[in-house]
Amino acid sequence: MIDSLTHTGPFLVAALYHFVSVPRFAGLQAPLQALCEENGVKGTLLLAHEGINGTIAGPDAGVGAVLAFLRAQPEFSGLEHKESRASKMPFLRMKVKLKKEIVTMGVEDIDPNKVVGTYVAPQDWNALISDPDTIVIDTRNDYETAIGTFRGALDPKTKTFREFPDWVRQNTGLHNKPRIAMYCTGGIRCEKATAFMKAEGFDEVYHLKGGILKYLEEVPQEESLWDGACFVFDERVSVEHGLKEGEHKLCHACRNPITPEEITSPLYEEGVSCSHCYAKRTEEDRLRYRQRQHQIALAKKRGQRHIGS
Repeated sequence: MIDSLTHTGPFLVAALYHFVSVPRFAGLQAPLQALCEENGVKGTLLLAHEGINGTIAGPDAGVGAVLAFLRAQPEFSGLEHKESRASKMPFLRMKVKLKKEIVTMGVEDIDPNKVVGTYVAPQDWNALISDPDTIVIDTRNDYETAIGTFRGALDPKTKTFREFPDWVRQNTGLHNKPRIAMYCTGGIRCEKATAFMKAEGFDEVYHLKGGILKYLEEVPQEESLWDGACFVFDERVSVEHGLKEGEHKLCHACRNPITPEEITSPLYEEGVSCSHCYAKRTEEDRLRYRQRQHQIALAKKRGQRHIGS
């Protein structure tokens, strides 16, 4: 068994998804969970009838073993993944979950295996989004777009991906230009978002292949049209050009990313509050968070990691 606690890093992080019909998806949960634990791999993998989605991290050999197992399954033989590095283990535990959808939009009969937008390679993305006849849409949620976005992109300011279809239907002006270009973190949301747009009658719909992560990996910073950092769903919080770890931290009271400048705010208290959530929480809430933070500090002194950290 590979022990991630004794691994000195940097850890390999693999982000992956694959849309494919998997009627036997529930039967993959237990062996996949066991394999990850045996190989010191942590993170989250979602399994559903429509495929797999998730991000895992661990020693190179451990992550490699998990990817090899997945690709040995006939349904996932064409699985692609994106790699980055983390200086320390970015996940607390390993979870393999069974879901109705691997990315939840909540619209029936949207199948990216049948209809999807046109993929655009990162090297061709700048030309597409710089065209005045293109409307660029960020399909991510508000806390993600707050720390980084492509220049000129529309921000739907959604709280969840479920809100995206209503936003599209309410914004009739999206039909005013011939092309729609869409992007998200790793590409999976755009698989469903572009399929939805096609179903809504949009003809020319494009999406960034590999998402922001692939763009930041492959496009030189001096040529980039990306401003800011990209939010990631692990303890790194954000990554920047070259997929190097960003400077953001996570407020463990509201789960919003916070900048180094926001940490200097008098409203910031580690694990208790930040400028995003102070006015939305009560003193009773903050007392509870302080008690949790105290337990986290005690665990750290013992050389352990508190499950709520």
